[in-house]
Amino acid sequence: MTVERISVESRAAREWIDVTDRVAQVVAGLATTPQAVLLFCPHTTAAVTVNEGYDPAVASDVQRALDAQVPQVPFHHAEGNSPAHLMTSLVGPSVLVPVEGKRLQLGRWQRIFFCEFDGPRRRELWVQPLG
Repeated sequence: MTVERISVESRAAREWIDVTDRVAQVVAGLATTPQAVLLFCPHTTAAVTVNEGYDPAVASDVQRALDAQVPQVPFHHAEGNSPAHLMTSLVGPSVLVPVEGKRLQLGRWQRIFFCEFDGPRRRELWVQPLG
Protein backbone atom coordinates (compact mmCIF):
# COMPACT_ATOMS: atom_id res chain seq x y z
CA MET A 1 0.00 0.00 0.00
CA THR A 2 1.16 3.49 -0.80
CA VAL A 3 2.14 6.01 1.85
CA GLU A 4 -0.17 9.03 1.77
CA ARG A 5 1.23 12.41 2.79
CA ILE A 6 -0.62 15.17 4.60
CA SER A 7 0.82 18.68 4.42
CA VAL A 8 0.84 20.50 7.76
CA GLU A 9 1.73 24.16 8.17
CA SER A 10 2.48 25.42 11.66
CA ARG A 11 2.15 29.07 12.57
CA ALA A 12 3.94 29.14 15.93
CA ALA A 13 7.17 27.93 17.51
CA ARG A 14 5.24 25.43 19.66
CA GLU A 15 1.86 24.31 18.36
CA TRP A 16 -0.40 21.26 18.62
CA ILE A 17 -2.39 20.90 15.39
CA ASP A 18 -5.44 18.61 15.33
CA VAL A 19 -5.10 16.53 12.15
CA THR A 20 -7.77 13.92 12.99
CA ASP A 21 -10.24 14.96 10.29
CA ARG A 22 -7.53 15.09 7.63
CA VAL A 23 -6.29 11.60 8.54
CA ALA A 24 -9.89 10.34 8.52
CA GLN A 25 -10.36 11.76 5.00
CA VAL A 26 -7.25 9.94 3.79
CA VAL A 27 -8.46 6.66 5.31
CA ALA A 28 -11.96 7.06 3.85
CA GLY A 29 -10.47 7.62 0.39
CA LEU A 30 -8.24 4.54 0.37
CA ALA A 31 -8.88 1.92 -2.33
CA THR A 32 -8.78 -0.86 0.27
CA THR A 33 -9.76 -1.02 3.93
CA PRO A 34 -6.72 -1.35 6.20
CA GLN A 35 -6.84 -2.84 9.69
CA ALA A 36 -4.82 0.11 10.98
CA VAL A 37 -2.82 3.13 9.88
CA LEU A 38 0.66 4.03 10.99
CA LEU A 39 1.06 7.79 11.30
CA PHE A 40 4.70 8.84 11.02
CA CYS A 41 6.29 12.26 11.41
CA PRO A 42 9.48 12.39 9.28
CA HIS A 43 10.94 15.37 11.14
CA THR A 44 13.37 15.60 14.06
CA THR A 45 11.72 18.64 15.66
CA ALA A 46 8.06 17.63 15.37
CA ALA A 47 6.04 14.64 16.58
CA VAL A 48 2.64 12.98 16.44
CA THR A 49 0.47 11.80 19.33
CA VAL A 50 -3.07 10.93 20.39
CA ASN A 51 -4.61 12.85 23.28
CA GLU A 52 -7.79 14.57 24.38
CA GLY A 53 -8.97 17.06 21.79
CA TYR A 54 -12.23 18.44 23.12
CA ASP A 55 -10.68 20.57 25.84
CA PRO A 56 -7.94 22.73 24.26
CA ALA A 57 -6.40 23.24 27.71
CA VAL A 58 -5.13 19.63 27.63
CA ALA A 59 -2.73 20.25 24.71
CA SER A 60 -1.49 23.50 26.25
CA ASP A 61 -1.02 21.77 29.62
CA VAL A 62 1.00 18.96 28.01
CA GLN A 63 3.11 21.52 26.14
CA ARG A 64 3.68 23.46 29.35
CA ALA A 65 4.81 20.24 31.06
CA LEU A 66 7.19 19.49 28.16
CA ASP A 67 8.59 23.02 28.41
CA ALA A 68 9.22 22.43 32.13
CA GLN A 69 10.94 19.09 31.44
CA VAL A 70 13.24 20.56 28.78
CA PRO A 71 14.87 23.69 30.21
CA GLN A 72 16.77 26.22 28.14
CA VAL A 73 20.35 25.33 29.01
CA PRO A 74 23.53 25.62 26.95
CA PHE A 75 23.45 22.75 24.44
CA HIS A 76 26.27 21.65 22.13
CA HIS A 77 23.95 21.59 19.08
CA ALA A 78 24.64 24.92 17.35
CA GLU A 79 21.27 25.54 15.69
CA GLY A 80 19.56 26.59 18.92
CA ASN A 81 16.68 24.12 18.60
CA SER A 82 17.92 21.37 20.91
CA PRO A 83 14.81 21.67 23.13
CA ALA A 84 12.68 20.86 20.06
CA HIS A 85 14.75 17.72 19.41
CA LEU A 86 14.33 16.61 23.02
CA MET A 87 10.57 17.22 23.04
CA THR A 88 10.27 15.22 19.82
CA SER A 89 12.11 12.33 21.47
CA LEU A 90 9.75 12.47 24.46
CA VAL A 91 6.54 12.52 22.39
CA GLY A 92 7.68 10.23 19.56
CA PRO A 93 7.57 10.08 15.76
CA SER A 94 4.64 7.70 15.27
CA VAL A 95 1.29 6.35 16.44
CA LEU A 96 -0.72 3.33 15.33
CA VAL A 97 -4.49 3.82 14.97
CA PRO A 98 -6.89 0.91 14.40
CA VAL A 99 -9.30 1.17 11.46
CA GLU A 100 -12.66 -0.53 11.02
CA GLY A 101 -14.81 -0.02 7.94
CA LYS A 102 -12.55 2.82 6.73
CA ARG A 103 -13.12 4.69 10.00
CA LEU A 104 -10.50 5.54 12.59
CA GLN A 105 -11.16 3.75 15.87
CA LEU A 106 -10.39 6.40 18.45
CA GLY A 107 -11.78 6.79 21.94
CA ARG A 108 -14.58 9.25 22.60
CA TRP A 109 -12.30 12.15 23.52
CA GLN A 110 -9.23 11.17 21.49
CA ARG A 111 -7.84 13.25 18.64
CA ILE A 112 -4.64 13.00 16.59
CA PHE A 113 -2.20 15.88 17.07
CA PHE A 114 0.77 16.96 14.98
CA CYS A 115 3.12 18.51 17.54
CA GLU A 116 5.30 21.33 16.26
CA PHE A 117 8.29 22.17 18.44
CA ASP A 118 10.38 24.32 16.05
CA GLY A 119 7.99 26.34 13.94
CA PRO A 120 6.59 27.95 12.12
CA ARG A 121 7.29 25.51 9.30
CA ARG A 122 5.79 23.57 6.45
CA ARG A 123 5.77 19.87 7.41
CA GLU A 124 4.43 16.46 6.40
CA LEU A 125 2.65 13.66 8.23
CA TRP A 126 2.83 10.27 6.55
CA VAL A 127 -0.13 7.87 6.63
CA GLN A 128 0.81 4.21 6.00
CA PRO A 129 -2.15 1.80 5.68
CA LEU A 130 -1.47 -1.60 7.28
CA GLY A 131 -3.15 -4.98 6.79
